[in-house]
Amino acid sequence: MDAKLVNPFVDAFTSVMPQMGFPEPKRAKLYVRERNAVSRGVSVIVGFTKQIRGNVVYNMSEDTAKYIASTMMMGMPINEFDAMAQSAISEMSNMLTANAATNLTGMGLEVDISTPSLTIGADFQVKISDSQYLTVEMDLGGQIVELDIAVDQK
Repeated sequence: MDAKLVNPFVDAFTSVMPQMGFPEPKRAKLYVRERNAVSRGVSVIVGFTKQIRGNVVYNMSEDTAKYIASTMMMGMPINEFDAMAQSAISEMSNMLTANAATNLTGMGLEVDISTPSLTIGADFQVKISDSQYLTVEMDLGGQIVELDIAVDQK
């Protein structure tokens, strides 16, 4: 995987999240992983086609997902990760991925993105790559969101 393809996703996260009322995100840890992403509790998977192929997974604990949903809904308390909270997380992934796609287009790459697929449950695995992929942990005011990035240029 080409490292220059990772920055559009990190840049999208650091620019979009503060616009939604979150503290300035900070890059925490970076990992190289093999094939399968392991869910932290809530994962949203989005695919890429055309000149960029692969997947990105926004991976977080259920508590982090509830924190994000609450902030997106102007501080409304989220006690249960219900349909409304799930919708907010899916919308966040749409906003982040669309921004990343715009960043990739700015690099001269033609991309299409799939509809996000939200999954719930910790410790299950989803294959997102045939080989290695990069995980960037983003610290969002003490809440960790993993960006599991498995994209390559066609």
